[in-house]
Amino acid sequence: MGQGASIPASPQEIGLLRLLAEQAFSRAAGAPLIPGNDVRLLKDAAENYPAWMEAIHSAKKSVDFETYFMRSDKIGYEFAALLESKARQGVRIRLIYDWFGARSGVSFRFWRALRRAGVEVKCFNPPRLSDLFETLWRDHRKTIVVDGRIGFVSGLCVGQRWIGNPARGVEPWRDTGVKIEGPAVIDLARAFARMWNSSAGQEAASGEMPAPSAVPAGDIALRIVSSEPSMAGLYRLDLLIASLARKSIWLTDAYFLGTPSYVQSLRAAAFDGVDVRLLLPRTSDIPVVRAMSRVGYRTLLEAGVRIFEWNGSMLHAKTGVADGRWSRVGSTNLNLASWMSNYELDVVVEDEPFAAAMAEMYVEDLEHSTEIVLSDKARVRPIERRARQQLSKGSHRGSAGRAAASVIVMGNAVGAAVRTPRLLGPAEAPIMLIFAALLLIMAALAILFPLAWSIILAIVFVWTSLTLFFKAFRLRFPVKK
Repeated sequence: MGQGASIPASPQEIGLLRLLAEQAFSRAAGAPLIPGNDVRLLKDAAENYPAWMEAIHSAKKSVDFETYFMRSDKIGYEFAALLESKARQGVRIRLIYDWFGARSGVSFRFWRALRRAGVEVKCFNPPRLSDLFETLWRDHRKTIVVDGRIGFVSGLCVGQRWIGNPARGVEPWRDTGVKIEGPAVIDLARAFARMWNSSAGQEAASGEMPAPSAVPAGDIALRIVSSEPSMAGLYRLDLLIASLARKSIWLTDAYFLGTPSYVQSLRAAAFDGVDVRLLLPRTSDIPVVRAMSRVGYRTLLEAGVRIFEWNGSMLHAKTGVADGRWSRVGSTNLNLASWMSNYELDVVVEDEPFAAAMAEMYVEDLEHSTEIVLSDKARVRPIERRARQQLSKGSHRGSAGRAAASVIVMGNAVGAAVRTPRLLGPAEAPIMLIFAALLLIMAALAILFPLAWSIILAIVFVWTSLTLFFKAFRLRFPVKK
């Protein structure tokens, strides 16, 4: 029992707490609770892709498709052919993809063929000299709205990697999505319309906004959290849930690089007896992120947080379930880029049966994962096979007496190397080597090519200056419409 354990609350107290939590969640996320929905949990591309295609096949009026990227591979061409076919039937098809996400793996001819078939395609935020800072913003959402009546939210893009290649022994990527029917689809459609109009460089016109049906389709209440740069709605909500959870917080994430405040929230919950678990990828399509993520394992393990690594191919899901009541599925990773600088979209469900399904799926995933523990010498290592069954029944605690830093990004390891505030372990070595190599390369370039280095810096400064001048001019002399 944790030091914060207390006498169980009465039904009246629980009801009051839920009302207060609902108000706090609405204010933190900037998203109201929407009742009357039906939500279906979809696992991997094997369940998501067929559900998407079935809904698109049934479209009578419109399909709004928003994705980080769509590869021009076998799967991409299957979706493209379906969208082109529906466009020729008179269905309005709108597709948004992110410039950075689709910078490779897709050909110009792919988009041209879609446009020629009548599909309206927009590229989000391509590089431009007038907005140096805004070029860092990404549309990382993965949503589909069909006829304003069916919506999908997930972590999946469109590509062969989510299918895998069984003939070559390549496993599919692990990912999660949901299908939504009911009033919440209105918020999904509105979020898409805002992004569409933003990509078009115009204000939302009344004719552009959809009018989906608000007829209830079930009894599930949920929130559509459509995050925008600097708004941090889901970040505030994640912090709030980490603070309010009394029994469990089970998280799955593809690129975990928690902020100090979020890491401390998870540590505090674990110290208080909450069963906190993190399921993360063992192999990653971005190896440096995996290495940086591992740097922070020890500070979490020492607080009693249990960490598992997926044994299969890439784990790309972004989900959470807490206290058997609150669940989250969507595109937001637990890192600063997703929380603060991307356009993201997540579904936060407040329903116990749905949370039970999420928890069951999580337990199944743990059966295909390896738990990470601390050895007697405070080294992070995979758990021994013979000890897994013993630890799977209860929360495992590491040594809570050791001092641990709360930052789990690259600066954590580098700062530790300079100041030595805590014992460094093998997990920090790759990041330190990478950072040292980068500094050495930068120093060598500055010494060997001082003129080239000066030109690079000058270009950056001039570009920044012109961007600020341009923005100031637009603010001072706005364009009249």
